[in-house]
Amino acid sequence: MNTDQLAFNCPPSHASPKDLCNAFKSIMANPMLTMINMAGGMPNPNTFPILQLQARCLDELLQYSGGCGLESYCNFFPQYTDWGVIASSLSLFCQPGDSVLVGRWTFPGTLSKLAIARVNPVPVALDEEGMVPADLDRVCSGWGGATPLRVLYVIPTGQNPTGTTMSLVRRKSIYAVAQKHNLVIIEDDPYYFLQLPKFTSSQGCDIVTDRTCGQQQALFSSLLSLDTDGRVIRLDSFSKILAPNLRCGWVTAPRYILDKIQILNETTTLQPSGLSQGLVSKLLNDTWGMDGWDAHICELRAIYTARRNHFVRMAEKHLSGLVEYTVPLAGMFMWMRVNFGAASADPTAMTRLLHKMNECGIMMAPGMPFSSTATLPSDHYLRAAFGLVDTDMFEPALLRLAHAISTISGQPASVDYEAATNDASCSSSKNEIRAYVANNTDKVQLIAPIGFNNVAVVNSHS
Repeated sequence: MNTDQLAFNCPPSHASPKDLCNAFKSIMANPMLTMINMAGGMPNPNTFPILQLQARCLDELLQYSGGCGLESYCNFFPQYTDWGVIASSLSLFCQPGDSVLVGRWTFPGTLSKLAIARVNPVPVALDEEGMVPADLDRVCSGWGGATPLRVLYVIPTGQNPTGTTMSLVRRKSIYAVAQKHNLVIIEDDPYYFLQLPKFTSSQGCDIVTDRTCGQQQALFSSLLSLDTDGRVIRLDSFSKILAPNLRCGWVTAPRYILDKIQILNETTTLQPSGLSQGLVSKLLNDTWGMDGWDAHICELRAIYTARRNHFVRMAEKHLSGLVEYTVPLAGMFMWMRVNFGAASADPTAMTRLLHKMNECGIMMAPGMPFSSTATLPSDHYLRAAFGLVDTDMFEPALLRLAHAISTISGQPASVDYEAATNDASCSSSKNEIRAYVANNTDKVQLIAPIGFNNVAVVNSHS
């Protein structure tokens, strides 16, 4: 794709949120050959466990069953008195015209589901620990909508897209506000088991070889574990900890809620996939057990800790003054506010940056698809996903980003882009990348286009 084609697709100076999203999708439909794609939230396939399924299981797994999911699948998880687990995604219990409290920035799949159901998102401010309790209380106390606020949707751990994680104090404060205003809490927590230790510049986790990083860190208590009223409905997913296309997760909620979800399942999708449930159940119960599960989670946390650390070091090295960010304590995303300098007031700055990033061969997700408001934000954000791209590509990726931001903002980058990419000692040289693509066609997916589907995803377990 040449620059004329890019210019042809560029929205006008009065770009709307829809224009910006469409421009991003247009770019991703025709990316550069050597694109380093850090836009999609794909986990690293090296973390996917492999399982052989015995043929004798297939008759049961491929047959119709109930809407609750396989008993062996659900029973692996801890049970609470008068509570239960069900293998299902959850449709929010709202009527058209209702409103749901969400983070100022949140998962686009949830926003899509709300839009389809004609339910309005009500934004609540976020800070470096996630949703702000004082703002949640302010919004609820001043609410004057046609219907009362009844539901709060929150991603407390490794929040998508901001990567923020609530402390225990923050979780208790959010729960207290929910009690005050009698809110049901939808606790969507797909990154709960990917909690990471605090980052320090001297932290010695080595890429690939060190498998101990993060293993000793205790996990934060869930909102569910703090619930004394039966107001928390918790969503967990295997998408980030086993494999995304299993399309399996589980809901933990009071029994009366699960009974309604079972009826909903049986009148819509009929049941969760038996084959996927069978694979997961056999892995958890017969192959791993709880000890194997714990070992797998420790391995995941070590891998993503090492990846996070290396990515942050490269950001410190190459993005100083160009972006601001909070180091994530869970998940696989880093949320960066772009400093456009004198170009900050330009409504086309982000669109021009996306085109320049494509030209440079680097792509990350722009903030607009994650926005729970309909207006263009005054600040400009990018979400970098560090889970999939080979770690050797982190430095060239951020060199390219630094060059793109510097070009649009007119600010000098900390490293000269052309000199860095032409240095024979730099693994990110354009010739080396092209040679890698030519000689490693079986591995080209590491840097070739992998697409960005978060805008259209409607499954809550993505």
